[in-house]
Order: sequence, then structure tokens, then C-alpha cells
Amino acid sequence: MHKSKIRVLVVDDNILIRKVIIDILIAEGNVIIAGEASNGREAIEKTAELRPDLITMDIEMPVMGGLEAIERIMMSTPVPILVVSSYMDTETISSVMARGALEVVDKPGISTKNGADLLKKVRLLAGVRVTPHLKREKTPLVAKPAVLHPWIKTAGSPGIVAIAASTGGPPVLADILSQLPGNYALPIVVAQHIANGFAAGMVTWLNSRSSQEIMKPEDGATLLPGRVYIAPPEYNMEINEQKRIVLCERPPNDMYHPSCNALLNSVSRVYGPASVGVILSGMGNDGVNGMRAIKKAGGITIAQDEASCLIFGMPGLAVESGCIDRVLPPAGIAAELIRLARHASNCESVVNGICL
Repeated sequence: MHKSKIRVLVVDDNILIRKVIIDILIAEGNVIIAGEASNGREAIEKTAELRPDLITMDIEMPVMGGLEAIERIMMSTPVPILVVSSYMDTETISSVMARGALEVVDKPGISTKNGADLLKKVRLLAGVRVTPHLKREKTPLVAKPAVLHPWIKTAGSPGIVAIAASTGGPPVLADILSQLPGNYALPIVVAQHIANGFAAGMVTWLNSRSSQEIMKPEDGATLLPGRVYIAPPEYNMEINEQKRIVLCERPPNDMYHPSCNALLNSVSRVYGPASVGVILSGMGNDGVNGMRAIKKAGGITIAQDEASCLIFGMPGLAVESGCIDRVLPPAGIAAELIRLARHASNCESVVNGICL
């Protein structure tokens, strides 16, 4: 849990934007401003000096930009970082997530009258425990045989993979998908918590990392093997009895978008014991009930392990609930999904997860 007062370092080269952000944050009463910085180099120095609970970080700044600052901070003095920027293109989104930032907020939407989203994210992220974020090439993920429960083989062949993820999930999702073959034998559906309007950018980024066809689906789309369907955050995505995608209006005041539970529960109802559920890094409890439903239906459940999680909230709660069959790092999850695809019933033969 974070302290009674959340100490925030505000980083932006525009003094007027800094003032707007500060006004929004101090109005909360539970937030104090630990310091300000106008560029990435100052941010690194003040992070080491002030040890704030959270940093709001701009991207485009003189002297040193936000991307380099995020990478250096997360390698030396890790602190929860919330990116506040008007540069929310595909490359920027993927870059900030890969470097260890927890979330992004679109700067043009920030105003003293419209700061509820910023405040909510600050309150949530300030309590997140983060660890040094080393470069991928220095820390290859090796699967380890972490098994909490005896492996239970389902009566039928796997028919679908459903993935739930939140904060810290995008780079892990990209890592897993990059290890699967382009003609993977099962359809994959994903509910990744992300801000409205950012799904298209994430799809483009994931497509650049994977040989599968990754898409933001239309309502009524048919599920096909070798394709990955990313739920748009403006709706909740579910699967109907005809094994088609249904985009549903989100309930009022729904704090998770899109809902992991909505997707996983629908998969458990339609596919039953042919369901494979995977829950990745994220805070909160969204997806836990859905994983429990898949387990109850006789499906297979996998959780990301704590050592590789940025936030072990969602997978940790799922593990504690007793509904998880296996706990694995990303490389182990990818290997297990390939193994499961060999039993897919919609292929004449499957070799190393490839539908032939």
C-alpha cells in the first residue's frame, strides 16, 4: 500500500502544463508535489534525490526526452511512472510500455475540469511495487516447472485461448505472441486493459512483433485459428454460442475496460472444457472470476509467475483462489500454448503448434 500522502514528481517542459497537472493533483488532498522537472535529465536527478512515490512524465522534451529518462529511471531507481503526453501514436505507446512505464494519459484531455482519470491513475499506480527494469536482451526468460496443482487433462481438445491482462501486460503479451507460429492452430481472444482509442495502436505494434494476424474485431466476426482478436476498450467483448464475437456496451461506471471477466466467462460458457485461460500482469481482480469459471467448466488455466510480472495483482489473486493449473513465465506460457495446440481438433495434424 502507498503512504497516506502520495509524493509526485511532475515532469514536463511546458510550465503551464505542469501547473495544470499540479492543480489537479493537489486538489485531491492526498497528493503532494515532491518536485518538478523540465526535461528527462532533471527527472533522473530529482528521482534519485527525492524518491517520489510516482512520476508523471512527458515524452517530447529538450536535453533528454521522456523515453530515455523512463528507461534509465527504471534501470537504476525504479518508480511507478505515468506518461502524460500528446504523442500517443503506435510507436510511442509500445516504447513507453516496453521501457517500464505503467500507464499513459492523453495530455490534450488534461484540464482542471477533466482530471478525474489522471487522479484515479495516480492513486492506483502510486502503490505499485516496481523492480529494476533491465533490457530484454540481458534478461532472457527461461521457462521453469512451477506447478501449483497436478496437471489435469481435459476431456476434449483445446478450442480457444483467452488471455486477460492489465498494467504490465502489453510487453508480456507481445513476448508470448512473438513465440507462436503464424498458423497457430487455435483462435486467441485478448482482453487487455487500455485507454479508449489506443487499441488500434496496440494492434499495429503487436502485428510488428508477431507472425500471426492480430486484429481489432468487428461485431459478429467469426473466430478463426491463427488469428488474435484484441478487445476494443470502448466495449466489452464476448463470445456467443455461434462462436462469433459480440461487442457489448459497457455497464455504467465499469472501472475495467474492456472487462476481462466478461470475455473469460463467455469463453467458459461456450467452449467449456475446451477453454484455455491465461491471466497476465495487472492490478486489481478483473479476470479472477473468469479464470475460476474456466476451471469449473473443466478448462485449462495458466497464470504468469510473480518473478516476471510487473504487477502480480490479477494473477496472484487467481493463484490464491485455487483456480490455476500452472504458473509460468512468458516463455513457459508460449511453450505450453504450443503444446496444447498439438491437440487441437480442427486440424488434420499439428506440428510444433502449427496447423497443417
